[in-house]
Amino acid sequence: MLNNNILLYIVNNELLEMKDLVSFLLLFTTVLLSFPSSLVVALRIHGNFNTSNFFHFVTKFGFQKTDVRTSERGFIFGNISSLHPHGKQKVLVTLAVLDRGYFLEYYGNKSLANKSRACETMFKKINSVSYDSSCNQDGVEDFLRSIPCTKDGLCLEEDRPENVVDGYQFTYRIQDYLQSRFWYVSIVACARNKTTCKWEPVIDDVELSYDMWLVNGNPENANKNLLRYQFSCDKQDLLGLYLLLLFVFLFLSPIQFYAAIHQNHNITKFLAVGIFIELLGLMGISIHQSLFAINGVGFPLLGNLGDILQILSQSIFTLIILLLGMGWAITRQEITCKFILSTLWILYTLIHVYLYFWKKYEIDIIQNIDEYQTIPGVIIIILRIGAMIYFLYALKDTMLHEFNEERLQFLLHFGAASLVWFIYLPIVAFVAFQISALWRNKFLMGISYSVNTFAYIILVHSLWPSRSHQYFLLALQVSII
Repeated sequence: MLNNNILLYIVNNELLEMKDLVSFLLLFTTVLLSFPSSLVVALRIHGNFNTSNFFHFVTKFGFQKTDVRTSERGFIFGNISSLHPHGKQKVLVTLAVLDRGYFLEYYGNKSLANKSRACETMFKKINSVSYDSSCNQDGVEDFLRSIPCTKDGLCLEEDRPENVVDGYQFTYRIQDYLQSRFWYVSIVACARNKTTCKWEPVIDDVELSYDMWLVNGNPENANKNLLRYQFSCDKQDLLGLYLLLLFVFLFLSPIQFYAAIHQNHNITKFLAVGIFIELLGLMGISIHQSLFAINGVGFPLLGNLGDILQILSQSIFTLIILLLGMGWAITRQEITCKFILSTLWILYTLIHVYLYFWKKYEIDIIQNIDEYQTIPGVIIIILRIGAMIYFLYALKDTMLHEFNEERLQFLLHFGAASLVWFIYLPIVAFVAFQISALWRNKFLMGISYSVNTFAYIILVHSLWPSRSHQYFLLALQVSII
């Protein structure tokens, strides 16, 4: 009877701990849902502009290299109208679509205090190449539009209506046979005097509403590539990766839940929870990306939530690696520093989430940098290296107290594999510095997702019921943490 009571007490404690973990996840999700969805910029863009702000950066978009065989090109099209249609109709500002070579000088001069000088210097380099029917008929670039467009009509520069996408007021056709590149869209309260051909600041109060699409491909073509059409060049084909990984985890999650049911130890339950959270994260990201492929907006809040769930999943995976390194379920059934380890893990997770949102604001979209070239990204690398050092210290201590030759060999191989998992991110982040910004994001995402997925598969295989008894103490009836 006493043994049964002890067993019942331990099982109840175990259930309570699992309930605590579930409660933490629910609270975590509730907090995440309170964050604004505006953290993700959609590439069908709605917004307003008022001349009191002088300059408004709209977005950056990577257009792919024009296909010589099909002349497939990028398009920017949309509508821009005045919010006060009965006001001053002749007051115009400028929409500028520029590649990086022209944009940086233009953008760098926007902050000049003298707005007359600012307008002149911003467009100094652009003037020599941008076509203007009154001031530069020899111009070869179609960079500028005077906005707002006429009511129920086209923008002034659209002198060939057949080139404008049906139902819209302006169209840019981005054609580059040499390379893919980023283009920058902005609105500035400057207007060209058609008599003097000088740029002057707009003094009048003008408020505009814009609705733009930026796409890779012809919007009038019925056969669009959904993995590429709505996406900037640096994000193309990632939807295919997300869907592939989603199917992998749809297969992996029930397998690990089966293993957790047949093994009476929390380490397998933690692994099942980590895989399930990864699955939920991939579902959120895949749904957002799939909707984005259709409408250019997606479900940004769900995408953000998916990112955070993946951070939590990787945090749980890190905890599992540390626990195994400390010998839990290998050489010992009880961890003595439970409170300290739990506290450090929660702090580690919350810091990662905080850094995720910090990165959203820290990364300047105008600069061609990735997350690991920012302060939050560097802190993430440092935290990962810190966790790796702690793991190596714990693993060394575990091996000193283990005398079974087979388990020592297992710990040696497990330590080497875990070290690769810890160290790959700093190495990949360093290599990414050498890669063009157009391909860097896909390189980082592809390597990170592949390595993390492979790590989960290896751990599931190692802890599988039919073989785990060789190295792990998972078949016992009583499990304590």
